Amino acid sequence: MLVQPQVESVAEPDIGIKRFHIWTIGCQMNEAESAKAAALLRQAGYLPTQVEEEADVIIVNTCVVRQQAEDKAVGHIGSLARLKRYKPGLRIAVTGCLVTGQQAKLAERFPYVDLFYGPSEFERLVEIAPELREVDFDLAELPHYYDEGQSDPDVTAFVPVIYGCNFVCSYCIVPYRRGRERSRPMEQVLTEVRRLAARGVKEVTLLGQTVNAYGHDLPGQPDLADLLAAVHEVEGIERIRFLTSHPKYFSDKLIQTIADLPKVCEHVNLPVQAGDNEVLRRMRRTYTVEYYRERIQKIRETIPGVTLSTDIIVGFPGETDEQFEATYRLLEEIQFDKVHVAMYSPRPGTLSARWEDDVPRQEKWRRHRAIETLQERICRERNQRYLGTTVEVLVDGMAKGRWRGRTRGNTLVFFDSPGEWKGRLVDVRITEASPWYLLGEPVGQPAAPL
Repeated sequence: MLVQPQVESVAEPDIGIKRFHIWTIGCQMNEAESAKAAALLRQAGYLPTQVEEEADVIIVNTCVVRQQAEDKAVGHIGSLARLKRYKPGLRIAVTGCLVTGQQAKLAERFPYVDLFYGPSEFERLVEIAPELREVDFDLAELPHYYDEGQSDPDVTAFVPVIYGCNFVCSYCIVPYRRGRERSRPMEQVLTEVRRLAARGVKEVTLLGQTVNAYGHDLPGQPDLADLLAAVHEVEGIERIRFLTSHPKYFSDKLIQTIADLPKVCEHVNLPVQAGDNEVLRRMRRTYTVEYYRERIQKIRETIPGVTLSTDIIVGFPGETDEQFEATYRLLEEIQFDKVHVAMYSPRPGTLSARWEDDVPRQEKWRRHRAIETLQERICRERNQRYLGTTVEVLVDGMAKGRWRGRTRGNTLVFFDSPGEWKGRLVDVRITEASPWYLLGEPVGQPAAPL
């Protein structure tokens, strides 16, 4: 799932302290890698700032999964040329999927950028932040390091558990930019989670391009279900999530594990991409609509109250009106709690980029709007069921003057209340429901810290 550009939080001015700014677009893996880069820079004495003009180091973390994301990233890199002219001492680095295999071309296009480094190549940050030479860190332990001195630590955190992808979906650039699957050893993941719990994190999301492929390349071949069971034993962690899964690997064992472990949230993100078997075949998704439907049925039968989200691509090369209608009908049938829909855009180097992009842009927009309109109706109807009920919310901060958090099913909830609620599990009685979020009022006073 793509996320909007994010930046590190503002730091108070401090004379003599260098500052950094990180601009991130793309998936949660990018967010996690930006957090690790921030941790390194903090350890070297840098402080974050939201104001690019104040920064001594700027990192742009890019995405090329969709053309729109790539255009935003390229546009942002371009916008830094003027700042570099007026502040020659500024150091600029670009990372993420845009960079892999493109360093020379990018260096020619953006000569004012000081460093292009690939995903997870954190050791190269020393080239723009020489203070890192004085920092005693082990790259193997880097994912475990977070700034323990933060006065307002995060409540939730992303934890990468497997990098890369062995699937070669015909539209997807990820395997070419992030390589083949590489699982992190279970004990390394657990060490990171324990350290996160020690600094106040209550919820972790285990990440991978294909997260449920975890462990097949490790000794003994533990799987995601085994990892979930191990993370479940970490004291201080109250909730566990994971993304993104592939239907092929969503096993009965994994489904039962979600149902059995109280800390694992009853939410499943399972991208289907299309509701027609011929389109799925050309996408190289390795499953059929019938198989996908059976997995959804098994999930709902086994996990009471589970919420479901999925990804859809409209306008894939050759997609007919009838094939699109099959996707539309599948969404009507399954009634997902959330759908991420994107218009197909060819990615250079992928198989489908060799094919004619023959669905007109106007038709792609029509199909995109049709899915969004359908999903808005479904979400409105599904969220109405919460009215008058009480849901458990983990409060992760404030937004526009209201406390904000999510249910175990990943539904966004807002409420007004004095007092300090961040980092607490609170029961909220729902009074209003929109397609995209719920409004409510807390039951009782803020609980003691978890």
